[in-house]
Order: sequence, then structure tokens, then C-alpha cells
Amino acid sequence: MQLPESQVAVLEAASADEATSVDALAAATDLPPETVTGAAFELEEEGLLAVSERVDETITLTDEGAGYADTQLPEVQLYQTALEAGADEQAAQMGQVIGQSGLEGPQVDIALSNYARKGYGAIDSGEITADPDADPGADAEANALEALPAAEDAPIDSVDVGSETLEQLERRGLAERRESTVREVTLTERGVTELMAGLETAETVGQVTPELITSGDWQDVEFAEYNVEADAERFEGGNVHILRQTAERVKDVLVGMGFQEMEGPHVDADFWINDCLFMPQDHPARTHWDRFALESPTHIDDLPDQLVEDVERAHREGVGADGEGYRSPWDEDFARALALRGHTTSLSARYLAGHEIGEIEPPARYFSVEKVYRNDTLDPTHLLEFFQIEGWVMAEDLSVRDLMGTFEEFYAQFGITDIEFKPHYNPYTEPSFELFGTHPTTGELVEIGNSGIFREEMLEPLGVECDVMAWGLALERLLMLMYGFEDIRDIHGTLCDLELLRNTEVTY
Repeated sequence: MQLPESQVAVLEAASADEATSVDALAAATDLPPETVTGAAFELEEEGLLAVSERVDETITLTDEGAGYADTQLPEVQLYQTALEAGADEQAAQMGQVIGQSGLEGPQVDIALSNYARKGYGAIDSGEITADPDADPGADAEANALEALPAAEDAPIDSVDVGSETLEQLERRGLAERRESTVREVTLTERGVTELMAGLETAETVGQVTPELITSGDWQDVEFAEYNVEADAERFEGGNVHILRQTAERVKDVLVGMGFQEMEGPHVDADFWINDCLFMPQDHPARTHWDRFALESPTHIDDLPDQLVEDVERAHREGVGADGEGYRSPWDEDFARALALRGHTTSLSARYLAGHEIGEIEPPARYFSVEKVYRNDTLDPTHLLEFFQIEGWVMAEDLSVRDLMGTFEEFYAQFGITDIEFKPHYNPYTEPSFELFGTHPTTGELVEIGNSGIFREEMLEPLGVECDVMAWGLALERLLMLMYGFEDIRDIHGTLCDLELLRNTEVTY
């Protein structure tokens, strides 16, 4: 019987008495495992070998997990520091406790996101408390890190760790589960018979070369069959993040609705971020607890003098015959303070004031899909930085119905048709309302945006004499409604699920 050289080698190395793995055959024949696999399948088709398969599941610690196994989980470290600060008796300042804990960079976010989840205490309004009855020694994730191997894969069945704990460690990127297909071969009776009768090696060609074509020899040689079922090495290539994919789709939809895109700085003066929006300077959202101020430089020099004067007048005295303003302190030095923008409405203020591209004549439509930064408490629907879909329309005689209709048309492009509205208060819009959508998995209403008609106290200082309706929508919340994500940290941040990001694509 004539067979290709690789098949002869595999057949001679196989046994009729016990199953032999592909890796063992590769070592015995000095052939690559993929070549052995291909030969085994071809011999199985000839009835000379029997091929069996099983899936082995193993788990091991990642480098980050191994590091915490040697030291402590960040949330445990934060809890112990909170106890030392007396947070079990009286709430302590969160910033002070974090500073004393020695946690840095991403570890701070990790500690904060897991602290309350595990019942170590609570974090609220910049203060932290510690539950004196919490027991770090009973922390299932910490104990699992000590039980799992760091340097080699261990069979999943041999690890004495609960499945829920393993899944949580995987989500946090502290452990990695691997599945591998193990193939084993056994000689059949026919295979033994053919071996005893003797085998001949058939000369075959594995690929077409320029020499074979130019010489004409390709017409006479025997080509080896190509096995599409043979194992191949897996490569994980780069991919556009699902948030960026969704952002690009949002841009396409808004451009299709007649909007133009705005651009502007991530770091801006409080004047553009809040003062131009008729946001009083003593508003709680403008304290150091809710904003990220810059250490250097601290202030901006370049502001339009007349606009600063007009905005200050609106704050102090109001606009129009019945306007009263806030009658509260207004400090130009505070208005010039630099901070990371808490919303992209700062871009709207810049454009409406004619500061970016000159005076804009109605009708006009503008939007942006950019990052904003807020000092929020981390939870399944809040992050310290996220994408905001900003937009506004300038035209005569706009109404709330126009605004609602715009949202219905926009969200319908993403298959969302159950938008609900609730009246709301904003310092810079009147009337105002929030938008809600139904989560496809939990059935709960999720807040997805805020909107309204800009107030005269905001528009008049900017020199705008007609109506402007505006909104700020959350890109991550849109993604939750589209794909059923329950925790935005699964797709954005240090705890994101890489497999989910690799396999999920935005559909049109």
C-alpha cells in the first residue's frame, strides 16, 4: 500500500493496544503536531486509524492574580487601612484612606469597585466606612488565589474552588481558563494488517511552486490532499473596541440626520463648562468632590471679555424684565479655573457663542461624541470617564415635541422604540426631561440621557436670539440597551471582558 511519507510515519508510530496522543506522535515522528493531525484524519478516512477527541479544561493565575496571591487583593488592603483609620466607628475621608493604603493607579479603581460588593463597608460622598464584622480571611476570591497554580495550568476538576468564584476571578482578569482539544489515535485491524503487509512511501508535493509551473512538472506529480479540519495555531488580532464602533455608528446616524460634528478641548475653563450654562458657582456639582481640577496650569487667560461680563450679569441680575439671576457670589477667578470637562455641553457653549467657528446662523444642527470626566462612585452604570452624545438644534419656534421626535428618530436607528420621558430640572434648560429605555435582559428602566430647551439666561449672553434644543446622551447606556450588558465595566475599564470585546460586533 502506498501512502504519503507523513502518513506512513504516523501509522508506524501508532499502537493498536493503547491510544496515543497527537503530541506524543509528533515527538516520535519529528513532525509538527498539525501535520500529524492532518495525517491522522486522512488515515481515519482510509480505515487505518481510529481518532478520538476530548476537551481538557485547565486554569491558571494571570500575572496580576499571582501578584495579589503573594500580597493582598486591593479591596482587602483598602479595608485594613480603613480599619486602621477608625472607619469602623466613624466615616473617614476616602482620599486620606486611599493615600495611606499605598494603592496606586488602576488598583484604586479595583479596590473601590469591589469594596462594597464584598461587604467590607460603604463609600458615599467621598467618605468610607468599614464593617467591623467583615472577615478578609473568609474572602472566597482571596482564598482561591492561594489555591490556584501560578506557573502552570491545572485541570479545572482538580481545583477546589467554586465555579462562581472562578468566574469572578476570570472577569477580573486574575485567572485564565483554557480549553484544549486532545486527539488520540489507535490502530484499527485494517491498519495492523496493512503494516504487516508492508507500506510504501508515495512521493507527493505539498504546494505549487514557480518551478513546478514553469517546468510543466505539475502535470505529472501527485499533490497531497489539503485537510481543512486540521488544527491551526490561533492568532488574536487587534480589533476596534465596541465602544468606538458604536460611536462611529452614532456619528453616521447623526450626519445622516443633517448634523455637523463639533470639536473642542477635554480640559477647559469652568467658564465654558458651567458658567456659560447658567450654572451657579455654588452649585454642588461644581465642588472639588465632583470635578477633576488641574494642578498645573490652574487657570486660563484667554476668555472673551465682553462674554465674561455678559455671563456674570446673567448670573447676578438675570435676563429680561422679570429676570432675577441667582443673586449669589460670582468670582471671575473661579470661572477661569481649569478642569476636565464634566460634559460636552462646554463645546455647545463655545460654538453657540461663535468662539470656535464664528457666528452660526439658524437653522443649524451640531453634535459631538466625546469623552467626559466625573468624580462619580463606580458602579454598574457609572464610571469616572465615559462617552457623551452631545447635540443641539438651533431654529425658530422649537418645542418639546420637536425634541422628543428627534430622539424617537435617533433611537429607532438602533432598534430602540420604547423611549420614555420624565420631567426634570436643569439650571440651563426649561423645560427639561430625562430619557429612559428598557433594559432587554433585566426589564428595568435605564436612564440614557438628559435634555431640554436652553434657557434665555444661557442664550442671551451668548448672543443667540432663537430657540435651541439640546441633549446629552450616554453612549455606554445605549450599548446596554442594544446588547444587554448589565455592567459597563465589562466593556470599559480595567475589569473588561476581553473575550466579549473580541467576539461582539456592532450590527447595522
